[in-house]
Amino acid sequence: CAVVLLLIAGAALFAPWLGLPDPAQSDTTQRLLPLGSSGHLFGTDELGRDMLSRLIHGGRLSLMMGVVPVVTALLIGGTLGLIAGFVGGRVNMLIMRVTDVFYAFPSILLAVAIAGSLGAGVSNALLAITVVFIPPITRVMESVTTQVRSMDFVEAARASGANTFTIIRIHILGNVLGPVLVYTTVLVSVSIVISAGLSFIGLGASPPAAEWGLMLNTLRESIFLAPLNAVLPGFVIFITSMCFNLISDGLRSAMDVRV
Repeated sequence: CAVVLLLIAGAALFAPWLGLPDPAQSDTTQRLLPLGSSGHLFGTDELGRDMLSRLIHGGRLSLMMGVVPVVTALLIGGTLGLIAGFVGGRVNMLIMRVTDVFYAFPSILLAVAIAGSLGAGVSNALLAITVVFIPPITRVMESVTTQVRSMDFVEAARASGANTFTIIRIHILGNVLGPVLVYTTVLVSVSIVISAGLSFIGLGASPPAAEWGLMLNTLRESIFLAPLNAVLPGFVIFITSMCFNLISDGLRSAMDVRV
């Protein structure tokens, strides 16, 4: 899975230097060519644009919309959860009760509501997905921090005169980042699916941008004429999200000292 993800990310990163056709160049005389056509390995879309080029270039935006919200939510939610778990008391109650409010809404519906209220666009979609992921990361970070805070080695560090910053940096973060990073790896796959869904309903990327969810939307009317072309973006989304999920499972097994 890591190799597949590296190939997808590498192809997306170096797309301009792979000698691919212009992903925005249309040719109505070459519409919906089947897979394996001469000069178009993966065929063409409804406007005659090369599907392979659009899939690879689309990976740049789709992967960015999958990774950036999770990293941003990790920084914000991780900090909030760390403070709530380490300080405890009223601070914990305040942060966690505010976090619980967001659990009243399903993540996808909350992302749609936020993106819809802000308006269509990649930046608004990124903001919406980030807001959705902050509460669960905060909860996970708070849970593992609360467990680690009460362990003997933390008490020993306090007794030895270590200050709060040192305890957090060395003793707390070193033991809580593993489970949190495993969890956030799963969230990347969820973020890719949610961002593709937002683009599919017109709240994310807009034409003529190459983005997997947007490609699904524009090709859906051609599904009976060229079904393989129409499902290719969905297949790439599925493979990418599954790779992130399986990598997360591998990391969980590797970090489980009982295995």
